[in-house]
Amino acid sequence: MPHTRRTILAAGAAGLATAAFGGRASAAGFETVLDGTFANYSTLRAAWNYRYPWGSDHNGTARMYASSSDHSQVYLESGGVLVLKATRISGNEGNSAKDPYLPIHYHSGAVHAKQQITVTDQFPQWEVRGEFQAPSARGTWPAFWLTGATSWPPESDILEFKGDARNWFNTYKNAGGGWSNTIVGVSNPGGWHGYRAWIAKINGSDVDIHYYLDGKWVGQHRGANFVGKPMWLILNLQMEGSSGSPGPTSATYYRARNVYVGRNRV
Repeated sequence: MPHTRRTILAAGAAGLATAAFGGRASAAGFETVLDGTFANYSTLRAAWNYRYPWGSDHNGTARMYASSSDHSQVYLESGGVLVLKATRISGNEGNSAKDPYLPIHYHSGAVHAKQQITVTDQFPQWEVRGEFQAPSARGTWPAFWLTGATSWPPESDILEFKGDARNWFNTYKNAGGGWSNTIVGVSNPGGWHGYRAWIAKINGSDVDIHYYLDGKWVGQHRGANFVGKPMWLILNLQMEGSSGSPGPTSATYYRARNVYVGRNRV
């Protein structure tokens, strides 16, 4: 958990190496990139941009609405909590501009970190984690994920619920050229749970990604062609699409706190 003793697991050709530390990694050069950014709107705006990196639409039926002056769908609560809110609309807003071009049924929220994540020789290991209260009802599709900023793939989904109480830890592109999925049932997803990825460079093109739920290791994926590819970190509450339909008619909330990014500098 944030600000307490934790263990980093990094993968190499010889297997799994562990390093226990308090506050920061025991390895010299481990540094914090993102932390404490939901304390107030100034820190939020300094570290995050509103909506997706590419705009307001993506692959579901929610259109993202948020800005520095519009807190209807993205706002902060006390205790450093970010809230994304999805609201069913009654009017016709047309269809999403992104494949599969579904009709817009909701206004919702998304943010993406200004700091991109790039695995390189200088920064061969990254930690990405946070604590979330995630909706899991049919038609709700919250996510906390990495995706290529200049090309797709790569992609790593650290949190993704698709209409039920199972989290999908996903990696694309895996060594076989497609998806790797670790699907884990979560007791009460609407309560606070910790989701984490540890990303480690293993050769000139590939990484190993270890996924954790509430501090427990749940799976390892090989990410092919991740090295040198900048990635966006995105928090969003999409609706319907892969999570089923119809979605809820009442407001849906997705909360985040203690979102942290760190990296090892060598």
